[in-house]
Amino acid sequence: MSDQLPGFTLVASGKVRDLYAPDGRDDLLLLVADDRISAFDQVLSRPVPGRGALLTRLSRWWFDRLDVPNHLADADVAVPEAVADRAMLVERLDMLPVECVVRAYVTGSGYAEYRRTGSISGVPLPEGLQDGDRLPEPVFTPAYKAELGAHDENIPFEKVVDLVGAETADALQATSLAVFRTASAVAESKGVILADTKFEFGRDREGRLVLGDEVLTPDSSRYWDAAAYAEGRRGVSFDKQIVRDWLAAHWDGNGTPPDLPDEIVQRTADRYRELVELLTA
Repeated sequence: MSDQLPGFTLVASGKVRDLYAPDGRDDLLLLVADDRISAFDQVLSRPVPGRGALLTRLSRWWFDRLDVPNHLADADVAVPEAVADRAMLVERLDMLPVECVVRAYVTGSGYAEYRRTGSISGVPLPEGLQDGDRLPEPVFTPAYKAELGAHDENIPFEKVVDLVGAETADALQATSLAVFRTASAVAESKGVILADTKFEFGRDREGRLVLGDEVLTPDSSRYWDAAAYAEGRRGVSFDKQIVRDWLAAHWDGNGTPPDLPDEIVQRTADRYRELVELLTA
């Protein structure tokens, strides 16, 4: 996307989102989701049409339904029409360096770590779990936020305490688990399993812990078809697993990822849209 927005200055560009500051304001940011898509820590060359608007719509929907302070701002700042459907005006926070990951099922990188160690982020799990198994209870498995292009590092809770202090670490864990349970119940009522997700938090100017970034989107979460899971078909997803699976089959992880074919791009867009419609109906 262009880095020019009238009345705003680009302050940071991430893998799939850009941050702008409204001219003359140091308390607000404009978070703009792009149609770019990433996988395996790589931004892919083919965008997914409509992705940014769908992610923004879903984040707003969840923020309105979660009983926890969030960073959405109600301010008299005009958002440029060109990005209005995929932008959120948010409060500027002092973000904490922790990815607050909650897992109700063991899969993906968590399953790989479990197979190596019997635990995830230092949390011991029952023996004999298979890919896609439901855990007895959701678990908090934090990660340290990596720089752009690097892998996030799973860390034990004790490391979170070292990074942010014991009181904040306890609050991150308790809030993340509470929000996850609320969201999971909502998703299940719509025929969708929330297998895992990540939250990001920051402090506002009054020192309150505030939920920031995007929330409970198919980029930050694994959503599965509950009916398919009940039939034994695990991992029928509403997220970008379609992209991950295709890349895993066609790319060895070295060099530049190949271009996604039209079919994969369209299937991903359709699954994103299907999830948003299912949840928000």
